[in-house]
Amino acid sequence: MTAEIYRDAWGVPHLRAGDALELARAQGLATAHDRAWQIEVERHRARGTSAAFLGADALPWDRFARQALLDDTARRCFTALERRDPETADWVRAYVDGVNQGLPEGARRTPEFDAVGLVPGRWEPWTPLGVWLATHILFAGFPAKLWREEVARRLGPDAVALFATDGPGTSGSNGWLVTGERTATGQPVIAGDPHRFIEAPGVYQQVRLSCPEFDVVGLAVPGVPGIAHFGHTGTVAWAITNAMADYQDLYRERLRWSGDGEERLVEALGPDGKWHAASRHVETVEVAGADAVEVEVIETERGPVIINADMNGYATREGGRESGGEGEDRNGPISLRHPPRVCEDLGFSSLLPLLRARRVADVDRALDDWAEPVNVVQAADTEGGLLHRVAGRVPVRDPLNGTRIVAAWEPGHEWHGWYAPMPRGTVDDGIAVMANQRGPATPLGVEFAPPHRAARLRTLLDARKDWKAADMSALHMDTHLASAAPLLDGLAALDGLSPEAAALRGHLLRWDRHMAADSTEAALYAAVRSAVVRRLAAHPALSPLTEPPPYPEVFRPWLALLPRVAFALESLLTAEKLYGIDRAEVVRAAVEEVAGDPPKGVWGDTHRLAPWRAVPDPAYDGSEPGSEPVSEPGLSGDHDCVLCTSAVPGLTDRAARGPAARYVWDVARREDSFWVVPFGTSGVPGSPHHRDQLPLWLAGELAPVVTDWNLLSKERGTTMTTPITYRIRGERAAVHEEVVEGLGTVRIVPVDAEADLDVLHPWVTAERARFWGMGGFTREQVLETYRHLGSLDTHHAFLAVLDGEPAALFQTYEPEADRVSECYEVEPGDIGVHLLIGPAPDGVGRPGHSTALLTAFTTYVLRVLDRRRVVVEPDLRNEKAIARLIRQGFVLGPPIVLPEIDLPEIHLPEKKARLAFLLRE
Repeated sequence: MTAEIYRDAWGVPHLRAGDALELARAQGLATAHDRAWQIEVERHRARGTSAAFLGADALPWDRFARQALLDDTARRCFTALERRDPETADWVRAYVDGVNQGLPEGARRTPEFDAVGLVPGRWEPWTPLGVWLATHILFAGFPAKLWREEVARRLGPDAVALFATDGPGTSGSNGWLVTGERTATGQPVIAGDPHRFIEAPGVYQQVRLSCPEFDVVGLAVPGVPGIAHFGHTGTVAWAITNAMADYQDLYRERLRWSGDGEERLVEALGPDGKWHAASRHVETVEVAGADAVEVEVIETERGPVIINADMNGYATREGGRESGGEGEDRNGPISLRHPPRVCEDLGFSSLLPLLRARRVADVDRALDDWAEPVNVVQAADTEGGLLHRVAGRVPVRDPLNGTRIVAAWEPGHEWHGWYAPMPRGTVDDGIAVMANQRGPATPLGVEFAPPHRAARLRTLLDARKDWKAADMSALHMDTHLASAAPLLDGLAALDGLSPEAAALRGHLLRWDRHMAADSTEAALYAAVRSAVVRRLAAHPALSPLTEPPPYPEVFRPWLALLPRVAFALESLLTAEKLYGIDRAEVVRAAVEEVAGDPPKGVWGDTHRLAPWRAVPDPAYDGSEPGSEPVSEPGLSGDHDCVLCTSAVPGLTDRAARGPAARYVWDVARREDSFWVVPFGTSGVPGSPHHRDQLPLWLAGELAPVVTDWNLLSKERGTTMTTPITYRIRGERAAVHEEVVEGLGTVRIVPVDAEADLDVLHPWVTAERARFWGMGGFTREQVLETYRHLGSLDTHHAFLAVLDGEPAALFQTYEPEADRVSECYEVEPGDIGVHLLIGPAPDGVGRPGHSTALLTAFTTYVLRVLDRRRVVVEPDLRNEKAIARLIRQGFVLGPPIVLPEIDLPEIHLPEKKARLAFLLRE
């Protein structure tokens, strides 16, 4: 079976294969070629191992990833997926196979690997789930509960509402749907732009996935198969924004310890008033250029302890140390409870049905299985179907859980199932807008984005009834800043200003309130706003919030006062009371300050793109020999504009967040759709597609979605033969299980002749297995052979299963009951073994793979079966097998001739072989 990779003029991979599994493997391979560095960084972040090559700056995240048990949660979710939806589990594995095949070539192309001395590792079946979880674990904004706790503690509960915003990390996305009554084609158009940290390369990957079952274009997340968030199948299109739902809870824990070292035990006080055992272990985080750090990982019945997990110095009680006693609760350990850990599900069962969707009803059904994160979805199809709903998993519990940290030992904060059915929205007058504002998800959340972006989009959309897909890019780029009103109103009310300040005020009051990159007024407004933010944050009334709270560094973006003031400025300027702060005087001082030293240029001079890179790009930081630093471009927009390019007023004008992609789905004619990403399809510096879309992204232009295969270029050398892989179906008890370092978990399970025939027949009849003498066997003959073996008490056949996939065929026999007994003197405790290593799933294999499997088998027969000596008789011509046996410690015996055997079911010809023995000693 083969798969092919085509590219359009922008380097977008268009993948075509014979079935969904081939296609998933091709997607993994193409992603590894284009984004090897990016996805390897994400794999390490999901495992909490990124500091090993990125250094101490990555340690706070790694500590959180370890304590939050992200990798273990991903493993659990994949194991549950195998049980609930084996087809999707196989599909994810196929993607991982493609990644593993493509990583060596992708790493060779990408200089970052050499820059940090990183060797690409091996992806496991659950790695895509880990990448997804690590990418979205902070999307629901549970750290905002830490902030609310600090505000309530230091200023009082009434002050919490003053800062009612989740900040730029989770809001800023736009999406809109216009029905056929408002379009030139009479069919719907869906458009929008997800708002995230701008990364180089980007967090979304344009891709087309085509096989006989489906043909879908959309935006994928590198490292994750399929198209989860934004896609068009030709007859139905869908898109999402963050619903701003609250579905993660923080619990203040009371823990007590006893014992020391590895024997240290932990208990947690539950709502029943009893102490319950908590799990505990210590992990070591390697840090490049610094000493390794030990992290204590604890999990209570609520969830993993993510704050103050390593408690020391508390009073001894009942022979142990206890945290969170009276007077200590405020600073005690805090655990995180979130749906993927509780229900072992990320919603991956939705991914294949989404690709297969033909109508809105298919999308709707697929999203019933969605879990993480919680999104507002819009969809439309060519038959007039429309969808506007919330998708995801939200627990039912006390409303207090949604706003504050709750006490784990107090009853009433437990979860009681899931919110169902999920809320649905409406399409009013042919328009539906989603921009993180209050809407269908209102019952599920606490804080939402201000209504400005949503209101602006509705106003713009309502002005026409002849919209075309090509017109939508103008909406993406709208820069009107409605949230400027409170500050401008405050300026208008001032009197007694200096001439310079009065002139500045005049400019701003005549300003059209558009944050255009070439606007001097926008620069003036931003300077005054920043001065107001700094003065408010420095006011003595808010000084209690300047003390750094006792929480890990990874949560600082949610806990710093100045950004909180910046993004709550509209609320702070319009609140009825503000703790005695004279806001008029704050605004007066700010405008006088800026009038005395006004900005010299336009908004785009300081409002520049600041993408995140795991390591600096030599081409853009001046470290490349002979190069000069290249400044990233200036931007239009602001946080509350439709063109949401988020900086932190008062701290910096540089924008680290913005539209991570833009899309326009023409439901009637997919070939009239458009898309763009901030940089390009390739993460390889120097590639022609590394930054070729940046000019489009900056100008608000979009690249066309190409659907005609004749307009694409086939990528040379990428027609690939996909090895057939199989999964072990059902629960089958293992006779032996062993973790082999560097390989994984090997399970030895009995062969089921009928169930395993698709594995056995191609293996034993392949050219590489010619020494087994079964090369010409039909499927029926192989089936009868293993049925016969299964009927014997003296011969047994097993499969070695490596992380769920068959890796080798292993047969044991009693020598006295076999033809080998005619060739040597059998001794008590002997056991005969045949071993056939299966083809590597990635077609390449790993060093030491065969030796490690052989080690597992010999451990089973010598230790578990308690045999004294292993007897093997490889074909004399099989020099590789004989050499491998010698390396493993086998001692060669004399050459022998095994006699021919004829049975009703099978015929085994005469065989010239070489005896070899392995003693248990």
